Amino acid sequence: MATTTLPDAAQVARWFHALSDETRVEIVRRISRVERCVCELTDAMDTSQSRLSFHLKTLKTAGLVTDRKEGRWVYYSLNPEVLDFIAAFVAEVKPTGEWEDRGGCCP
Repeated sequence: MATTTLPDAAQVARWFHALSDETRVEIVRRISRVERCVCELTDAMDTSQSRLSFHLKTLKTAGLVTDRKEGRWVYYSLNPEVLDFIAAFVAEVKPTGEWEDRGGCCP
């Protein structure tokens, strides 16, 4: 992955909020390798189109999902660039096991 500027805390919070729901996580799993239309997701997840549309809108607003229209169908896929940013953030905050000196503010 190329060196990238990490996003601000507000953007990271939007991504994690979008991923804080089980249905949205399942949507992400189901579109991780191939784009899908709402009708495919509705059948696969055994839920209503309106419920999926709400969750897809949340994921799209956060930037995790993109869409494209083909005729009367809308196909959804993951935004790989955002996934790279999330991975970079997680790598940045992952403890290394080596602790920095706190500078002696606390005994």
